[in-house]
Amino acid sequence: MEIINKVAIITGAGAGIGKATAKLFAKEGAKVVCNSLSESALKIVDKLKKKGLEALFVQADVSIEEEAKEIIDKTIEVYGKIDILFNNAGIVIPGAVDTITTENWDKTMNVNVKGIYLVSKNAIPYLKKTKGVIINNSSSVALKGVKDRAAYTASKGAVLSLTRAMAADYIEDGIRVNAICPGTTDTPSLARRLQKFEDPEQARKDFVARQKMGRLGKPEEIAKGVLLLATNEFMTGTYLSIDGGMTM
Repeated sequence: MEIINKVAIITGAGAGIGKATAKLFAKEGAKVVCNSLSESALKIVDKLKKKGLEALFVQADVSIEEEAKEIIDKTIEVYGKIDILFNNAGIVIPGAVDTITTENWDKTMNVNVKGIYLVSKNAIPYLKKTKGVIINNSSSVALKGVKDRAAYTASKGAVLSLTRAMAADYIEDGIRVNAICPGTTDTPSLARRLQKFEDPEQARKDFVARQKMGRLGKPEEIAKGVLLLATNEFMTGTYLSIDGGMTM
């Protein structure tokens, strides 16, 4: 129970990897602050509270500065400190450079990269006090290009590089910063994207084929990796790849 009584903020906690991480961290004894753009994470918080676990819901858009700050302010108001920040919120909009709209390119960068900057900027003064840790959700595509994901790939590559820069900037403050790089994970977000294909069943098979283990990842498997990065005190400025062999 290495994170017992630690305060952990998880952005994008309403489903998938964020939801699995919130449940795991709460089970391990952390006080979890669950953020989502909609009220989806509120359901997670309610379920955790019914089990007698500590949880707080903060609805906010991480790409808007005032709302990103609100996540931090509410956490401090209720719990008084921050030990762990998991920058998980992100979006996937398909398209190559010549097919994705400028609006969707900017939206991708705003959520996936600027969101991490905004939440982290406001959290760092408190993380300095606790010698805390930041985990950024990058992706296997930061290490290996895939078709029709230009903006997403660029954003996740930026997240990986930003992770290294942040680790260098704050190592003397005792803050560790690492990235998780999941492969294709079986989440509600993926299910919605698959439904947009002409043949969703074939599209799912194609996604599975990218993982050499022959299956999609489970959100719970990624969450365990996030926990490792949060607790291993000799890891900073690095990434953990959990991708079923996609990048080997």
